Amino acid sequence: MAFTLGSLFLLCGISGLLTGVSTAPVKAFYCPNDWILLKSSCYIYQEQIRTFADAESVCNILGGNLVSIQDGLENAFVLELIRAAGDADEAWIGYTDAIMEDDFIWTDGSDNSFENFADGEPDDDGDCVVMETDDGEWDDMDCTDTFSYVCIMDASHH
Repeated sequence: MAFTLGSLFLLCGISGLLTGVSTAPVKAFYCPNDWILLKSSCYIYQEQIRTFADAESVCNILGGNLVSIQDGLENAFVLELIRAAGDADEAWIGYTDAIMEDDFIWTDGSDNSFENFADGEPDDDGDCVVMETDDGEWDDMDCTDTFSYVCIMDASHH
């Protein structure tokens, strides 16, 4: 009997060690309430219309920037986020050439290797960019126009 209990304890101990090794904690990404996670970023659509600068300021206060878009998947995701939340025809994204004409940058400083301008755009109507909600293509508008907008922030690790 003693041998059997000892074997059982040994087996449980080995099993516990193996379980501890095989289930190392995985780092997960988390977003604040009402924000939506994609990859390692959090997104939120803001329905209140604001100028480009005011929209960027609100995003900064919330801990992020106007959304930067790095690929087609992210562009489609942002489009669906806007469509799901309201009936806006367009919304600000964080792309602008206000500093130097025809030299577009993201307000969060991220890489600008992806663009999705509509045919004939940008046409120098303005220095700030909106996403059109009918097709997800981009258009430059006057920065003092008012639209809804999307913010982005890095997701936190836990």
